[in-house]
Amino acid sequence: MYTPSGLNDKEQCLKEFAPLVKRIAHHLKARLPGSVEVDDMIQAGMMGLLEAAGRYDELRGAQFETYAAQRIRGAMLDELRQSDWMPRTMRRDVRRIESAISKLQQKMGKPPNESEIAQEMGLSLPDYQQMLYESRGAQLIYYEDFHDRDEEDFFDRHEVESEPDPLDLLRGSRFRTALIRAIEELPERERLLMGMHYEQEMNLREIGEVMGVSESRICQLHSQAVARLRSRLKGH
Repeated sequence: MYTPSGLNDKEQCLKEFAPLVKRIAHHLKARLPGSVEVDDMIQAGMMGLLEAAGRYDELRGAQFETYAAQRIRGAMLDELRQSDWMPRTMRRDVRRIESAISKLQQKMGKPPNESEIAQEMGLSLPDYQQMLYESRGAQLIYYEDFHDRDEEDFFDRHEVESEPDPLDLLRGSRFRTALIRAIEELPERERLLMGMHYEQEMNLREIGEVMGVSESRICQLHSQAVARLRSRLKGH
């Protein structure tokens, strides 16, 4: 099935790795607005899988599933970016939250709580929590972060054999150290939430059941945790 020029049986590839596409799609969908159709993401992911099958080179040393997962997720995020699923107003709100958290963190020397962030933003606590819920599609790293102004694809820029794997770049020691430190400094509940979601791959509903709160509350806490991490990792 695997050859230096790619996968020679694409139909078998689609059948074998379709569950991977669906798993990635549903994992992303849990953090996206209800307007995003999971079937659209699966379709984009299947195209990414086909592209991975055609471009995979066994000599890279990476397992195909690892390589394919990058391509599948990238195709889904590219589809979301092109469909402008996150309105500009929402992106603006996310930046406002990040800015308030960063300012308070520097002033207080510790992670601010929700009430303090809301006050800094001139919002009531319920209004701030609603903003968190509405910005639940916020990600630690956006697909746009992997594009230069000429919109050259990040994966294509790092496709040549002499370059490191794109995921390896994100796992570079400087970024990795900063990310670990930022996660360790999250409030305990948010740190536990991120661990359950990203390490144990639990969905937000399951996490809510474990923590004894609603899924919408978990959405709020996830958005706030991501905003804290993004505010700490700017420049990395």
